[in-house]
Amino acid sequence: MDADQRFMARALQLARLGLYTTHPNPRVGCVLVRDGSPVGEGYHRRAGEPHAEPNALTDAGAKALGATAYVTLEPCCHQGRTPACTEALIAAGVSRVVAAMEDPNPRVAGAGFRQLRQAGIEVVQGVMEAQSAALNPGFIKRMRIGRPYVRCKLAMSLDGRTAMQDGESQWITGSAARLDVQRLRARSDAIVTGIGTVLADDPALNVRIDGGPDPAIADGDEWRQPLRVVLDSGLRMPSTAKMIRLKGETLVVTLTGGPNQRLLETAGAEVVLLPGDGGRIDLGMLLDQLGRRQINEVLIESGSTLAGSFLAAGLVDELVIYAAPHIMGDDARGLFRLPGLRRMRDRIGLDITDLRMVGKDIRITAIPLSD
Repeated sequence: MDADQRFMARALQLARLGLYTTHPNPRVGCVLVRDGSPVGEGYHRRAGEPHAEPNALTDAGAKALGATAYVTLEPCCHQGRTPACTEALIAAGVSRVVAAMEDPNPRVAGAGFRQLRQAGIEVVQGVMEAQSAALNPGFIKRMRIGRPYVRCKLAMSLDGRTAMQDGESQWITGSAARLDVQRLRARSDAIVTGIGTVLADDPALNVRIDGGPDPAIADGDEWRQPLRVVLDSGLRMPSTAKMIRLKGETLVVTLTGGPNQRLLETAGAEVVLLPGDGGRIDLGMLLDQLGRRQINEVLIESGSTLAGSFLAAGLVDELVIYAAPHIMGDDARGLFRLPGLRRMRDRIGLDITDLRMVGKDIRITAIPLSD
C-alpha cells in the first residue's frame, strides 16, 4: 500500500465515525500530512457543524501550510450552513489535495476540484474511490436520481421461514443479530413497514442501543431516531400505535383520507396521500417522496408481502438476511411473497457481497441482479 492509499485509509476510518450522525450530509473524513507524517485529522460529525476539512485544519493549526489533504469526498465549494471547504484549504496554504471521489451533489460535481487547481493546488482523485462510495450509498443515489438507497432486512430460519403459521416470530435470531439490526436502524434515515406488521405486532421501530452514537461527543448524546414510515392503503393505522407515542416522527402513507386521518394527526403522526394501482401504493412514488425529504438510506422491515413487492419492482438495492440455525417447517411463512415467479428463468439472481457469523446466526448481504 503506497502512502496515498495508507493516509486515505485513515481518512475513511475517520469518515466512518460519522456513520450514524451526519444525515442528510455524507460521511467524510480528512487527514492532513506534511513531510510524511499526519499533522491534523477531522471528520464531519453532523449537519450544521464544520465539515471534515475545517476540523482537520483546526487540529493541524499552522502545520497545515504546505501539507497534503487526504479527503474521502471532493471538498465543497459553496456556502451552505457552513463555509466552503475549498476556501478553507486554500487559505490554510495546503499544497496538494488527494480525494477519493467526486461529489455527486450537482452544486459541487467537480467544481471544487477546479477551484483548488485554479488556486495552484495539485489535485489527485480516485484513490480508494470504491471504499468511499460504500460509505455513502444513499447520499450518492439521492444526488444522482433523487431516491434513497433501499436496504431490506429479513430474519429467517435455515429453511427460509420468517414466522410460524399463526404469525409467531419472536425470536427467530439471537441477541447478537438483533443488536446488529439496531445498528442498521441507526444508520438509516427511514424505516418502512406495512400496516399488516403494525396491526400484528405493534412494533416500535426505533433505535435501542446503549451509549451514544458518536464517541467524540459528550456522554448523554442520544441516538437520532429514523423516520418511521407505514404503508397503509386503507388508513387502518391505530392512533394508539406504539411508534406514534415514541420519540421521533411517524409518517403514514395512504391512498385516500378518511375519518381516521384527523385522529392520527392529532396523535402526532403525519399522513400523506400518494397514488397507487389496484389498491396498492406506488412504491416508486414513495421513494421519490422520501428523496425529497432528504432521506438517504431506507431500511425495509416488513412482512413477506411488502418485501416481495419492493423486490419484484426492482426497488431493493441491498438485502440483509439473518439466517438462524433452526428449522421451522413447511407450514411456516416464507421470506418473500412473489407469486409471479413460476419458472426457473423467472428467478431473481443475487450477488452475495458479504457472508459472516453474527453470534450464532449467519448474516447474508446480497445485491439483487438486474438480469
